[in-house]
Amino acid sequence: MQKYLSCNEVAELYGVKIRTVWGWIRDKKLSAIRLNKGYRIREEDIKRFEIGRNTIKED
Repeated sequence: MQKYLSCNEVAELYGVKIRTVWGWIRDKKLSAIRLNKGYRIREEDIKRFEIGRNTIKED
């Protein structure tokens, strides 16, 4: 079963405010699933988000 993180957990992981995480989701920079009144982010989407933000180009 896949692991899902809450917006609070993602904010803690990156040391940002939860509003920043909501902005990433709203701007479609970070994929999320809406459940009830909140969002959940899959671990694989976190990895994809990090790769997309990587400034080092690999050949």
